[in-house]
Amino acid sequence: MRTFQYGVALSAACAALLLTGCAGDAGTMSDRQIAPAAADEARGEAAGPTGTSVPTPRKQPQQGRSVTAGVEVARQERQVIYVARLSVRVKEVAAAAQRAKQLVTTAGGHLAKEESRSGNRGGGSATLEFKVPPARYPEVLAGLGRDLGEQISLTQNTEDVTLRVADVESRLASARQSLESLRALMKKADTIGEVLQVEREISAREADLESLQAQQKELSAQVGMATLTLELLGPRAVVKTPSAEPPGFLGGLAAGWASLVMFGKVALTVLGAVLPWLAVIVALVALPVLAVRRRVRRRATPPAPPAPQAS
Repeated sequence: MRTFQYGVALSAACAALLLTGCAGDAGTMSDRQIAPAAADEARGEAAGPTGTSVPTPRKQPQQGRSVTAGVEVARQERQVIYVARLSVRVKEVAAAAQRAKQLVTTAGGHLAKEESRSGNRGGGSATLEFKVPPARYPEVLAGLGRDLGEQISLTQNTEDVTLRVADVESRLASARQSLESLRALMKKADTIGEVLQVEREISAREADLESLQAQQKELSAQVGMATLTLELLGPRAVVKTPSAEPPGFLGGLAAGWASLVMFGKVALTVLGAVLPWLAVIVALVALPVLAVRRRVRRRATPPAPPAPQAS
């Protein structure tokens, strides 16, 4: 009896779904009346002879509602590389460099590289490369440009490497899985030829794996810390700015004239360096040749005939 009632309920539910799908919103009044009744019967519980209830089938998704409704899609965190170059004119280069190191250290960063150039009467300069946490990068950049002196120039660059990071991680997983398969295959190799072939494949996969691990490490280092290059210029330090070259014919003419002048300078320099050696070589070669020619002439010249004696 329970089986019969369960089958009736299930059949009613299927019929309701079929009629609802065929009729849609423009269905007839009779179909609209049958569907709710069958659905109510399917949703209800069929009572058994002893008063116990039989569970009804799982409720079908409503028509017009996406099956992916309510599913949360996890968003992947963006992987961004921050690079900046900042030029600041300061009164004292050494004091400004020390102040910059303190600001970066307080923000959780560190000094990666430093280069100083001394100069007379405030003409010195220094270049410092810092690694700064990305979260503190805007704050540190603004503080260095504001607190040290007069900001001259600022260049910023960002690169989104999310896809590159995901690609490297995927290739790493595939390389590790391939290595595991090859190592398992090594245990099943019977002949020396098979062993050698599998070993070659394992060596190639290990080299690929090491290369991918190096790429992952480099990307992680670039993403984990922003790179900020600070150039400190003394009061009289000269700022090197790229010269604007006129485009078109005038630009080509200027470039050709500059290359011609450079070639002439190089040629004269080479000639000046070679000329002393050339004079010595000519002297060493010419002196023996002149001596030999003189000897040949003396031997080839016939002796003068004796003068006739007077009788």
